[in-house]
Amino acid sequence: MFEAAGVAIFALTGALVAARKGMDPFGFILLATVTGVGGGTLRDVLLGRGIFWVHNPGDVVICTIVALAAWALAYLRPGVLEGWAGRKLMLWSDAAGLSLFAVVGTLRGLDAAVPVLSAVALGAMTATFGGILRDILAGDRPMVLWSRDFYVTAATAGAAMTALLTGLGLPVAIVVLGGLTAGFGLRAGSLLFGWSFPGLLRKAQD
Repeated sequence: MFEAAGVAIFALTGALVAARKGMDPFGFILLATVTGVGGGTLRDVLLGRGIFWVHNPGDVVICTIVALAAWALAYLRPGVLEGWAGRKLMLWSDAAGLSLFAVVGTLRGLDAAVPVLSAVALGAMTATFGGILRDILAGDRPMVLWSRDFYVTAATAGAAMTALLTGLGLPVAIVVLGGLTAGFGLRAGSLLFGWSFPGLLRKAQD
């Protein structure tokens, strides 16, 4: 359930970027699908397991539905998914997908009995790789490279909290809530208040 939600949310961010770029329906589907399943694909490859969407194309269907719905809205209401409002929706949807996939990726790694640090790394990669592919294909600077934002840091925080709470033997609901809070909270703080590593930010601005 959580993975499907993350796929849908990340697919929406891909569709929003496609709208901003003025792509055709197939461009919407491409960016939505790459964004929605990219992180999980990398995770499954690294775990040496069957790639989830290859064996069960339901997630690709979700991406396609989200993409076509977004394209139809953009076609019927030109400009509604573009500009400032569309940009804000993309950023916040990305933050939600980032935190969800950080939790899911970490739990998948722990279920595969990999070391805790490896599970945290898998969670962070699951959360960020789809967005990186989206931005590269769209010709944008990947958000992971934005100097003033917590991005990988937020994903890693969510993954680490998930691993920590799991190690404490807490119920799954609390583990998921704690991981989501850590990841989304840090990313939201970056977007709303400019949270960052001040020293690194000053160096980047010099």
